Amino acid sequence: MPLAEIPLRAWRKHAREFVFRGRAIRYWVAGQGEPLLLIHGFPTASWDWHYLWQPLAQRNLVIACDMLGFGDSAKPLDHAYCLLEQADLQQALLEHLRVTQPVHVLAHDYGDSVAQELLARHYEGRFEMASCVFLNGGLFPETHRTALVQKLLLSPLGWMIGRAFGRNALADNFSLIFGPDTRPSESALDDFWSLISCNEGPRILHKLIAYIPQRRRLRERWVSAMQRGEVPLRVIDGEIDPISGAHMVERYQQLVPHADTVLLANIGHYPQIEAPVQVLKHYLAFREQVSHSIARVAYS
Repeated sequence: MPLAEIPLRAWRKHAREFVFRGRAIRYWVAGQGEPLLLIHGFPTASWDWHYLWQPLAQRNLVIACDMLGFGDSAKPLDHAYCLLEQADLQQALLEHLRVTQPVHVLAHDYGDSVAQELLARHYEGRFEMASCVFLNGGLFPETHRTALVQKLLLSPLGWMIGRAFGRNALADNFSLIFGPDTRPSESALDDFWSLISCNEGPRILHKLIAYIPQRRRLRERWVSAMQRGEVPLRVIDGEIDPISGAHMVERYQQLVPHADTVLLANIGHYPQIEAPVQVLKHYLAFREQVSHSIARVAYS
């Protein structure tokens, strides 16, 4: 049975706002229970989670924000965007909401890198992570296959590419990374573009793309954290994603002990949009495992 869509206009009506380092950040909160932080990818926003939002809120305090430079949040032009700062932002949001419990994390794409940093901070005693699930993303720079538009944005002419990037270019790029049978509708593409173009977003795409070289610099820190094995981890991955599909999962299985991975057949880079029912099923099964593991420890 399909999950209910939350139209973007309705999603936006439920936004809240707080100030992070002088910049306005839009965020959403729903439900109650253990805190679950949802971290979106590039170049989209927290609306990516809208199919999963209500089902997850039935048993969690679900929290998500449009990160700095994304969606309906501030997009300053004169800013050096950094994954470490985005991790700071997630922690600031949790502090703003007075969340003190260990936090479950569900992340995608760019958000995977933010989650990796939070995992590293967990082992440093700077963040309390209860579990983490990664959807398609560049967990390992050596397996991330950069899309052409990303290569162009990283070039010296990136500022021009970003400003020329439009709704049709978004549609062309999404057609390459979504599964052939699960591509977004024209209306969904309009909504994605509304979030990207909001607050003159195309003018900073070349700045946001700096996350790719940042991932390379931070690789050892993040991979070491994933290899520790104390925080439960799972990967749920769209198999045919050309950027970070089955080839990324293979690398994960090589590097992470006791790797817990799920491959979704015929699904591309956005599994939470392409196959939300499957993602929800595998995510809830993972959380059930985590709960049983905690219970076993408590009564042993």
